[in-house]
Amino acid sequence: MLVSYIVLGNNAVTNRYIERTYQMPVHAWSTLFSVVMFPGIRAKEIKALFPRPQNTISRAASLLEARGLIEQRISATDGREKKMFATPEGEDVLAKIRATSVLRQEELFAPLSKQERETFFDLARKIATGSGSGLLHTTTMKPATHVTQEI
Repeated sequence: MLVSYIVLGNNAVTNRYIERTYQMPVHAWSTLFSVVMFPGIRAKEIKALFPRPQNTISRAASLLEARGLIEQRISATDGREKKMFATPEGEDVLAKIRATSVLRQEELFAPLSKQERETFFDLARKIATGSGSGLLHTTTMKPATHVTQEI
């Protein structure tokens, strides 16, 4: 539960700041991040980066487009697909968010020495990208088929 506490606490601080400063929910700024980092990305590909329902990503993309932060273009190879690209304003907004995030990361990890930080990030990368990573998949937490409740 300690890892969950750290992640949820940091997300609460970060998300609250971005929502208040940019009037942008977490789904929108993570979508903007995806579009800036991977120009031409499709909404369904964002699900691989940030596991969220397709309709949530689509709403975030519509919000970003309405604010002039991204533009959606029809794919040259498939007329049903839309590819997303950041506008200069979108790139600027994300650059500001990322700069503040770096400062927040420094604040969050201030109790750790330089060596402890390096070790922490090495271990976090191993969990996130290691073969057989259980980060997004589980065999332990399968839904119960039948739950009985005793009183």
